[in-house]
Amino acid sequence: MRVCTRSTDMEPKKSWNSLKDFTGVLSQPDPAVRITSTHVQQIRDKAQSLKAEFIEQLDSQLGDVFANFIDEVDGTRSGRSTPIEEPKHRKKNREQQVKTFVARRSVLTELLEVSHIKTIQHVFIAVLIIFSLNTIVYDIVDTGRLQLNFETITWAFGKFPVVMWVWCLMLISTMLLVFPFFTFWAQHRHFQSRLPDAFWLLLYTAYQVAFIVLPVKALLMYELPPASTICVVTEQVRFIMKAHSFVRENIPRALSYKPHSDTDLNVEEDTDMDEIGSTSSNSDSSGASALFDESSPCPGFSQYLYFLFAPTLVYRDHYPRTPSIKWNYVFSNFMQVVGCLFYIYYIFERFCMPVFQNFGKEELTIRNLTLSVFGCMLPATLVLIISFFAILHSWLNAFAEMLRFADRMFYRDWWNSSSFSNYYRTWNVVVHDWLYTYVYRDCLRGLGYSRRALAMLSTFLFSAVAHEYILIIAFRFFYPVLFLMFAGIGFSFIFITDKGVARGWNVFMWVSLFIGNGLLMCLYSQEWYARINCPQESSDLMDMFTPRSWTCKYKPVSSSS
Repeated sequence: MRVCTRSTDMEPKKSWNSLKDFTGVLSQPDPAVRITSTHVQQIRDKAQSLKAEFIEQLDSQLGDVFANFIDEVDGTRSGRSTPIEEPKHRKKNREQQVKTFVARRSVLTELLEVSHIKTIQHVFIAVLIIFSLNTIVYDIVDTGRLQLNFETITWAFGKFPVVMWVWCLMLISTMLLVFPFFTFWAQHRHFQSRLPDAFWLLLYTAYQVAFIVLPVKALLMYELPPASTICVVTEQVRFIMKAHSFVRENIPRALSYKPHSDTDLNVEEDTDMDEIGSTSSNSDSSGASALFDESSPCPGFSQYLYFLFAPTLVYRDHYPRTPSIKWNYVFSNFMQVVGCLFYIYYIFERFCMPVFQNFGKEELTIRNLTLSVFGCMLPATLVLIISFFAILHSWLNAFAEMLRFADRMFYRDWWNSSSFSNYYRTWNVVVHDWLYTYVYRDCLRGLGYSRRALAMLSTFLFSAVAHEYILIIAFRFFYPVLFLMFAGIGFSFIFITDKGVARGWNVFMWVSLFIGNGLLMCLYSQEWYARINCPQESSDLMDMFTPRSWTCKYKPVSSSS
């Protein structure tokens, strides 16, 4: 009897051969090579990464083999000659995988050590220098003096003191409300017969609603500009996701806690910060943290505080840590963030504002709209790539280095994706891990493991609503272009490119990204300038939900004789 397996069954052999080659190099070192402490650390990181990949692939492939074998036996017993294509054992086992933290570097950190990839970064830096020289020369030739006028970027990030005090209030509430109340509930739930668990759930829900409403009211009251608003709202969403992760991961721990004496209720909060996360953490099948003190119903405050600043959205009691902090690496990453901000500013200043700032003052035709969309494709995609590098690589790596957070897998090689499903999984691993753990898997538990497509759709809708919420608050209007493209077209592309293996599908993905980003920049820019150049028809709430770019009529300016 033959057991049918997929072609990917050879992947563990590939990882095993890589591991054997790697260990062979270590066992027979070249006497001419001098191994330094940096090399030792790189070897250790590579070994940890190979170990994690090998175990994950081996577990997945062995599960496939045994699942197919069982289905083959069942098929033979019932008279079937072929195995089931989608064994439920394998599917359910795959859906129960949990996030595992291991010490590893970011993909671009390793790639930028290659001289060819480093040259590509130098090209981007050279273009940024050309943009700066272009501005300087233009000021000198046009006005006769150097102005260095950055009104747009200073306006977009204006009212910084308001941003800081709103952020501080959100941080304080997350620190001094979520943890104390959860600790009190976890420690006293066995003795509080008058306050059932439903009361605490309702209280937590009310807190989350207030956490959404109050900062938004402050932003609207002080009329923060778009970039400052995005900073506050994204931090608001981050705190909400972190609070939910902490509560969600520790609820099973609190429910399974059985107090035996009064001394068991004392929580140890004097954990040394240098020891937090010194080892990688696994989770049990219910999603609760595996490495915790079973004599305590909740972790210590120092662990919670570290999690609030750590560059991850999935809570664990412990994370892998690096031995020291490289402050020059932190400084270089923050400088890269600043450079990326100016890069995006130059792109908007040169390619976006001149095209759309007269929208509503000139006649809009299909020809002009088409040219505007195609003219925005390259600048919008550049903004996407630069924003990715600034946030997911430089910003997160800077904080990871300061906190000695060793798992730097904030993204994967999404640029090589041949399917949109792989692109969504690898573009932003930090957010994907949260969505997969607390939205997708919980939907599977509630809906049933057979309704995978419905759980996936629910996850996409949740993510699309969160993205659209940020844009609504930032731009002060509802224009659901991103929502429709993300939850509609983007979701359908998962099934269209699901079987994509050839490299041509990677070209299709990039063409789709160029077109999609061009549409987003064009349509949102038109709506933004339409609300500036066209008179407001009404001041009620409906005006916020009515696209002004659709009703803005061309009014030619009469020339005086």
